[in-house]
Amino acid sequence: MQNVVIFGASGHGSVVLDCIEKEGRYKVIGFIDSFKKKGTKINGYPILGTEFDLPYLLDKYNIYAGIVAIGDNWLRNTVVERIDKIAPNLNYIKVVHPSAEIGKDVEIGVGTVIMPGVVVNSNCLIGNFCILNTNSSIDHDGVMRCFSSLAPKTCIGGSFYLGEYSAVCLGANIIDNISIGSHTVVGAGSLVVGNLENNIVAFGAPAKKIRDREIGEPYMSKKRKRVSVIPLYR
Repeated sequence: MQNVVIFGASGHGSVVLDCIEKEGRYKVIGFIDSFKKKGTKINGYPILGTEFDLPYLLDKYNIYAGIVAIGDNWLRNTVVERIDKIAPNLNYIKVVHPSAEIGKDVEIGVGTVIMPGVVVNSNCLIGNFCILNTNSSIDHDGVMRCFSSLAPKTCIGGSFYLGEYSAVCLGANIIDNISIGSHTVVGAGSLVVGNLENNIVAFGAPAKKIRDREIGEPYMSKKRKRVSVIPLYR
């Protein structure tokens, strides 16, 4: 098996680790993380260093590829951009938990993680560096653009379109033939029955625009503030 590393040793990183182990296609060497002490072990795997150690680590451990385990869509993009500058020849893997159900003629991009219990039905297109979290589902002919995400227990109807960097949060439901723009967040527990534009926060049943949203604005924790220079990894 080829050697891989996981960028980000958070709880999300542990779930990604579990998916890789159960899929059984790659050998995880350890984690890359800027906040945890080198040598510390997470789920039995060491923190190997930071992303700036990559040139040395790639050679030492014969690392073939990596996966970026960062939940926030914009931050995940920032991490990928930084990695690409430091180690431009590094490959990215995609990870699909064996309990996921993937339909006919589904395309899945690099860097994407599909968690336990996910259902992706036929003719869907899942872009690069997406996250489909535990027990989420997307029906036939759906499109998720790069760096978009579905939170656990989201249920998406057919012929769906989700723009780049947009997120559908925990337990939201979306009917058929809905288009959601880029950099938009659908709040937890929402019911989406109409199209949503770019750069907004929407929630409710039915979901409605609550306010505009800045590009890069964090959405996964109320305590976090928007940052222009991002310390890795959260």
